[in-house]
Amino acid sequence: MSSMTDELTQERALATDKVVMRTEPIQQRSAERIELLLDAAAALIAEDGIDGVTTSAVAARSKSSVGVVYRYFPNIQTLLRALAVRNMERYVERVKENVVNSPPGPWTSFDGTLDIFVEMNRNEPGFRALRFGDVIDQRFLNPEMSNNSILAREFARQIGETYDFEPDDDLVFHVEVAVEIANGLLGRAFQLDKNGDERFIESTRAICIDYLRSNIPLPPP
Repeated sequence: MSSMTDELTQERALATDKVVMRTEPIQQRSAERIELLLDAAAALIAEDGIDGVTTSAVAARSKSSVGVVYRYFPNIQTLLRALAVRNMERYVERVKENVVNSPPGPWTSFDGTLDIFVEMNRNEPGFRALRFGDVIDQRFLNPEMSNNSILAREFARQIGETYDFEPDDDLVFHVEVAVEIANGLLGRAFQLDKNGDERFIESTRAICIDYLRSNIPLPPP
């Protein structure tokens, strides 16, 4: 079982490992500059979609030079990948907080996990168009693993921590099935409606919680 835990820990880091910048943000000033560039890209996506993100547009929006953008990101694909990773990190962090604050009982945190994703689609700049990069490529964060696989393994790790057991391949598989279902239905929910079609959102909630409860019977925490 320990090998499974090590594997999940390694896979969790794979997303950010694949994001290569020209200059690593060693100093606080560099880290802040990168955040400004990512914020600028997110704002441009919110206004004009992914095609609106160009090096010159990011430089102008962030009040930087084109040279500064290239200093950290060799191309737009790398910048978009970094933004997708940041989206996933923000989502996962909020999901962790939701798990901690959820009432006891199996799968009580699922509603919050779904609601966080919905809220980010509605309010996080650029998130609806980019999400975790899966709208560009299902393996956008890591060429060796789908974005949904990365997310499923993180969820499995959190489940193991909450219920004090080590997740196995079977649990990871069922969590990934639920993630795939949610990804497809929620993608449709926000495809034509920036606020999300409530029918698809609530159907996602019902279908996924039924699947998870049927295939992963959790004990009381």
